[in-house]
Amino acid sequence: MRLRWLMVVVAMGLSLFGVRAFQLQGLDPKAYAAQAEAAGAVTAVLPARRGEIVDRKGGALAESVDGDMLVADPAQTKDHAAQIARILADDIDVDYFDTLTRLEKPKSRFQYLQRRVPSTVATAVVKKLNKAGLAGVYTKPDPLRTYPAKDVAANLVGVQAQGRDDKGKITGGAGLESAFDHLLSGKDGKETYEVGDGNRIPLGDNSTVKPVDGKDLKLTIDRDLQWYVQRVLRNAVESSRSDSGSAVVMDTKTGQVLSLADYPTFDPNDTSTADKSDLGSRALQDVYEPGSVSKVLTLSSLLDEGRLTPETKLVVPPQLDIGDRTIHDWFDHPAIHLTTTGVIARSSNIGTALASRQLSDEDMWQHLRSFGLGTRTEVGMPGETRGLLPDWHGWQPINHATIAFGQGVSVNTLQMASAVNTIANGGTYVSPSLIEGSATTDSGETVGTDHTTSHRVISAKAASQMAQMMEMVPNPETGTAPGAQVNGYRVSGKTGTAQRVGADGKGYDGTFTVSFAGFAPADKPRFTVYVVVQNPRNGGGGGSIGGPAFSKIQTYLLQRYGVAPTGTKSAALPIDW
Repeated sequence: MRLRWLMVVVAMGLSLFGVRAFQLQGLDPKAYAAQAEAAGAVTAVLPARRGEIVDRKGGALAESVDGDMLVADPAQTKDHAAQIARILADDIDVDYFDTLTRLEKPKSRFQYLQRRVPSTVATAVVKKLNKAGLAGVYTKPDPLRTYPAKDVAANLVGVQAQGRDDKGKITGGAGLESAFDHLLSGKDGKETYEVGDGNRIPLGDNSTVKPVDGKDLKLTIDRDLQWYVQRVLRNAVESSRSDSGSAVVMDTKTGQVLSLADYPTFDPNDTSTADKSDLGSRALQDVYEPGSVSKVLTLSSLLDEGRLTPETKLVVPPQLDIGDRTIHDWFDHPAIHLTTTGVIARSSNIGTALASRQLSDEDMWQHLRSFGLGTRTEVGMPGETRGLLPDWHGWQPINHATIAFGQGVSVNTLQMASAVNTIANGGTYVSPSLIEGSATTDSGETVGTDHTTSHRVISAKAASQMAQMMEMVPNPETGTAPGAQVNGYRVSGKTGTAQRVGADGKGYDGTFTVSFAGFAPADKPRFTVYVVVQNPRNGGGGGSIGGPAFSKIQTYLLQRYGVAPTGTKSAALPIDW
């Protein structure tokens, strides 16, 4: 009988514990958490682990490693708050007065002092405080963001946001870290529990919501290639004493961006010395007039409509007067006899303007629009500009002429690379992609290789004709960019030199944008490369600055991806008559 009564008592006790646990954990944990907090409990964040940003092969560009947050119990720290705040300010660079306020917070048992502190640093400072007899500061797990590739793709990856404003917008972030913050960050959990005398009460009321870790973001970028392109670009900018530069490498068929480089750049592990203008991607945010690279778009459109052939004969005068304006070529000459190919090879503004008269304003505008000018590439990067392609209804004859050779229209680097890639891709525009698969930005835009679109811009025949015409540009006997040759391969390309609009927007300021765009192998394109340099001070142009950079990048690409030469002879088209 005694044993039976003992069993009954034990069963009743367990039942009471079970009912209580069910009330706390099952029926209304939020209500009980609120009661616990009112009774002197604390609520602590359980941080979610942020998703990684990786390159196309899984190499980490941004990852989370072990870290800690520093927290305090003001009931224990208030009497020595000044001493504790001074040590923390010296050792982990927190604001002294803000920390002092938190350490002295009345009626509080839990205060955050600093998030995402390296574990070794956090542990060391807590040991230092304890050794000095200053209790009440503790550590809790808090993953720390780090960028193992340092400056590689830094302008794309950006930096993690530091918080959100009253409207929910992130603050302090940049690049893909900012654009895909919700996807990467996941959802923090929380834990509410009772404390007494600075310690957690083991059997006290508690409520736990587990964190949901963030998802990874995989890019189309090749990390090793990106490293190399950034070094080539830096050399091009510094050796020409230029302000900045950008470069794009695209897979011709898929539109995947294998490299998108900017210079100057920064190390996202330490942004304290970085210029604010370097945090974003100039290749997407800055606009400029493309200059002569745009001639391949205009003349391709004429080839497509059957208005010209590569051998069409043109008489190019020394200058071209349109109203009260006069158009010149970059080189002085008398009246010369050029073929359409010669106009490309020698980069004649006058020849392009004369040829473009066979297109109406509307037709030329429609063709340029179809090449992607005036529209964003929508690859998921924040702050991308759409450039400017003025509405054809407002064109005057001078506008038609200058737009034909790349002045009076503005682009960003990826936008123009995608336009030139259309020629490499047999006349079909394929939208560029930077994210592998599918991902949705914080603004609700879904992007990635799963959502690539394409449309025909010019015929395959016209694209092939233009590719052959562009082979004359790197040809040392006929073109303006012999430095763009790639040993053993056929190369198609085009130089660009354009005047830059001044900061006041009221006219050209006497400085230039120089560039080179092209693809290889010319008769079986695999990669499109575009290099842009702003304001060179050494007198160089697209051929002498952009051409050699293009050659180095293409050489590395073709070797890295094992692309064999086609073994065919280069095109040999007449440039004059």
